[in-house]
Amino acid sequence: MAEPKLTCSRVGLAFVLATLVLLAGPQQADATHAPVVKSSAKNAYATMLYMGTPRDYEFYVAARVMLQSLARLKVDADLVVIASSAVPIKWRRNFLKDGIRLVIVEDIQNPYRNQPDFDMRFMFTLNKIYAWTLTDYERVVMLDVDNLFLQKADELFQCGEFCAAFINPCIFHTGLFVLEPSNETFNAMLSDIQSGRENRDGADQGFLTAHFSDLLDKPLFHPPTNGTKLKGIYRLPLGYQMDASYYYLKLKWSVPCGPNSVVTFPSVPMLKPWYWWAYPVLPLGLSWHEQRRHTIGYGSELPLMAAEALFYIITMIVAMIVRQRVLTTDRPPLIKSCLGRGPCSIESGSIVQPFLLKVAAIFAIIASFAIPFVLVPTTAHPLMGWALWLLGSQSLLIVTINIFQLPVLPVLTPWLGFFGVLLVMAAPIYSNGIIRALAIFGYAFLASPLLWWMLTQVSASIDLAFAREPLMAYANMRKKEMIEEW
Repeated sequence: MAEPKLTCSRVGLAFVLATLVLLAGPQQADATHAPVVKSSAKNAYATMLYMGTPRDYEFYVAARVMLQSLARLKVDADLVVIASSAVPIKWRRNFLKDGIRLVIVEDIQNPYRNQPDFDMRFMFTLNKIYAWTLTDYERVVMLDVDNLFLQKADELFQCGEFCAAFINPCIFHTGLFVLEPSNETFNAMLSDIQSGRENRDGADQGFLTAHFSDLLDKPLFHPPTNGTKLKGIYRLPLGYQMDASYYYLKLKWSVPCGPNSVVTFPSVPMLKPWYWWAYPVLPLGLSWHEQRRHTIGYGSELPLMAAEALFYIITMIVAMIVRQRVLTTDRPPLIKSCLGRGPCSIESGSIVQPFLLKVAAIFAIIASFAIPFVLVPTTAHPLMGWALWLLGSQSLLIVTINIFQLPVLPVLTPWLGFFGVLLVMAAPIYSNGIIRALAIFGYAFLASPLLWWMLTQVSASIDLAFAREPLMAYANMRKKEMIEEW
């Protein structure tokens, strides 16, 4: 019976080439979208960047994208990065090239690092209070890098001395807040930190919510129509800090209070929008990457991804040529079931060896998916990332098929299953998130028997090889002896 043709390789190759062509253009965005530094602005959008987390580079990329997206919105404010002195010089230069004002600071040592359940990635988040030292400005909007601006929000500069939004009904979110710079306030906060004032999480969130503990009782911010700045403390409408989870429920924005201006992603760290695997798991990830595509581009990832794609294509072609030669000749398989000149016996390990070979084959199949996943640059565009992963996993699966002499279709079944679930998740046909979730679970339920079928087919293939190989070896030996006798 003829083996199924490996036409999937053409699909993977076409997918990668189309994606690279689509995304190659924005490589020049680093230069063409660099805004001009302002010197007389009364207000500023600011974020902070520090080192010491496992994902420093990702936060650096996210900061550049967010600030460049604000520049594209033509906001009437300076763009500022409060950067730790440990931030690499190259990154600083790129910020300056983008037209960003840099404020270099020394890390504030965190006195809460030894408290139970402290997350070490929050070690230097208290640097956020340096925003109160930006006294060149009347108001500062302090931002985390995971904010996605849908439109200008310059009316925030009309808010009072401190303003923040409540995502949690009782605890305001520090991913975006408005402040009036004041060295006096900064010194008071620094004194509280050094004295070890109670902080529930040891990070900026716990510290600021304790410092402004009465914000829940304050009035809601409504920007004055005459453009004047308010005094006092205010709650911001939820539209300035829309939790991405609200979108996933209805797959559209429907926040009635305040303008729908800013999306935030307070999710698990590994599903932040800049990771290529976050989409289509979380649909809004693509919106973040669209902002990156129109701002700083993907010039830093494209060369590496092109090299990986070329390696996978060459590997797949060589593996397919080798397989074709094996199928058309009498060459022995790359892995023999047992040693010796006669049929395998129990003493030679014919019972143990099939089990070990099955385990090795399953492990190789899993590794064929895991290795390309790890090698894709974390901040690649999702279309590029998934295309490269599909190409790489298919390439390594074909190598696995050749090494273990496995049937093609069963081994490629998980690959087809992953491709299918990506299409199900990305399909723009769902009216709300509940229907989307049901579709995904339904697909998984229907596809799960195919995974079991794959395992049984791989196991049966190895059993058949063990049953057939000794007989063939014995027959060849007898044939050789008969020829010699003749």
